[in-house]
Amino acid sequence: MPGHEWKLIFALARFGGLRTPSETLLLRWADVDWERGRLLIRSPKTEHHEGKDSRLVPIFPELRPYLEAAWDIAADGAEFVIVQRRDSNVNLRTQLQRIIAKAGLTEWPKLFQNLRATRETELAETYPLHVVTAWLGNSQLIAAKHYLQVTDEHFAKATHIQTHSGAEMSESEGKSVTRPLRENEKARYFRGFPIRSVYCTKS
Repeated sequence: MPGHEWKLIFALARFGGLRTPSETLLLRWADVDWERGRLLIRSPKTEHHEGKDSRLVPIFPELRPYLEAAWDIAADGAEFVIVQRRDSNVNLRTQLQRIIAKAGLTEWPKLFQNLRATRETELAETYPLHVVTAWLGNSQLIAAKHYLQVTDEHFAKATHIQTHSGAEMSESEGKSVTRPLRENEKARYFRGFPIRSVYCTKS
């Protein structure tokens, strides 16, 4: 089973929407504002645009446990959040492919990008798009063209039909509910935490 760092790398992409590896490997403990629940994310991809060298991202409830676990075991004086995989020869994508294969799961296209796209799609269901793109560090045009997806849950919400993931809409309340697992079903986990859905971009 991968250690805490891999769980955190995955969580930062899936629940924080960070670009991986560039933004993930630049994250420092000094960038973590526990009190205000924010991360200062430095972005090499957008730093050439005025005022776009960094952005603030919430420490989402789904992300916080993995960040706290890493903090609890971080060495005194540690600078970077991710320590063990900073070598330029380390290919995080290749390592993730191996982890997925070993877990017996099916690899999805554009591994890290689709984790990020999945998060943006989820957040856009709850928050205004200009807020979501500020958190994710892209434009509304780019988000609409390359990130935001039509999901099974959208169809479930429209039709009240249960989805594979167990999400369905209650006709009486109009709210998303989750059914219990059937007797022959097992919850899917990615190395210690639920993988949930990953929505894949087409381009």
